[in-house]
Amino acid sequence: MTRFQFRSERRPRWGAAGAVLLIHFVLVAGLIRAFTPDIAAKAVRAVMQAVTVSLEPPSAPDPEPSPTIAPRRAPPKEEGAAGAPASKATPREVSAPRAAVVVRPTQAPQVADKGEENASGASGQGDGTGASGIAKGTGAGAVGTGGGGGGTGKPTVKIAGEISSAKDYPRASRELRIGASVVIDLSVGADGRVKGCRVVQHSPDSQADGITCTLAVKRFRFDPALDPRGSPIEAVYRWRQRWFY
Repeated sequence: MTRFQFRSERRPRWGAAGAVLLIHFVLVAGLIRAFTPDIAAKAVRAVMQAVTVSLEPPSAPDPEPSPTIAPRRAPPKEEGAAGAPASKATPREVSAPRAAVVVRPTQAPQVADKGEENASGASGQGDGTGASGIAKGTGAGAVGTGGGGGGTGKPTVKIAGEISSAKDYPRASRELRIGASVVIDLSVGADGRVKGCRVVQHSPDSQADGITCTLAVKRFRFDPALDPRGSPIEAVYRWRQRWFY
């Protein structure tokens, strides 16, 4: 038993030794910090400078060249075969049209005769209330004989006299003659007065036809027709009387 106790007393005491070392380290550190307060900061800076490594960002790799795509060529178009040569056109003979032959009528020489045109010496026309007239009669032609030479005459011209379709006819037969007309021929003397009347186109109202002749003889006055020599002549003057109301 005495042997066992001896061995236990000789075992080293590591815990106590570590505690002593720790106490000494703390005391030394405290002394250093007390007398040289910046030594620790200098040591830290020295260590940091020793281990400072400048890191630069890696350079970007060179871009890869893009592949060049060659343009596609369109397939060649098929060329058609040449057509057969065209046949030569043969011109057709065309005969020139025949020129039209214009035949001008030959005018016969004018002679003295009875005329019914406004330009003849015995023709004329006049205006009246609700009526108009065209004269015809005997007159000289364009060609004359005698000392004065040829020439044209002057037609008969109405200068006075009116017939009223509303006042000069009976009201009883008004419906019968409205829209109708009568045509009369008046014989005009060389003095310009009416010497006679004749109905050449009757109206539905025979009584109104007679009244028209009577009033024309009584009221109408004329400048007589003249022959190519300027002498007044007797002529026939045609008059149409219309009834509008």
